Amino acid sequence: MSGTYSSSGSATSAASMPMDQVQPALNAVRAFDLGQIVVDGQGYTVYRYDRDGTKPPKSACEGTCAQLWKPVPAAATQLLEGIDKTKVGSLTRADGTDQATLSGWPLYRYAKDEMPGETAGQGVGGTWYPITPAGGKVLAKADPGQSDAFGL
Repeated sequence: MSGTYSSSGSATSAASMPMDQVQPALNAVRAFDLGQIVVDGQGYTVYRYDRDGTKPPKSACEGTCAQLWKPVPAAATQLLEGIDKTKVGSLTRADGTDQATLSGWPLYRYAKDEMPGETAGQGVGGTWYPITPAGGKVLAKADPGQSDAFGL
């Protein structure tokens, strides 16, 4: 399972660092089977949820949902690669924490993605999708043979 990217190598080295040493970030990469997607500073796929609101940004994923779909911290918007900074922002969740947004969509990481590059959350419940650098959702079905690889 590959961890190579079409963006700079900084995300690759970050993926091997302990969680508390990784600087939050959002990076645009090209997944072989899905096209352009966003990953966090560790290389994990970032998702959007169709039940969230974008005008204004509002998360509909609370409680148990937020344990499985972990909100991306707002600090991730400070270090961007391949993403238009005018499209990123943040919201304050019901629990008082700040969450990153892209084109108004609150951003999440799926707890069942066990390695950088995995896209196990693709299409879950017909409402969860990897997010594109422009804020769109990736509708293509992941090919299990390549769903963990990034390329040029």
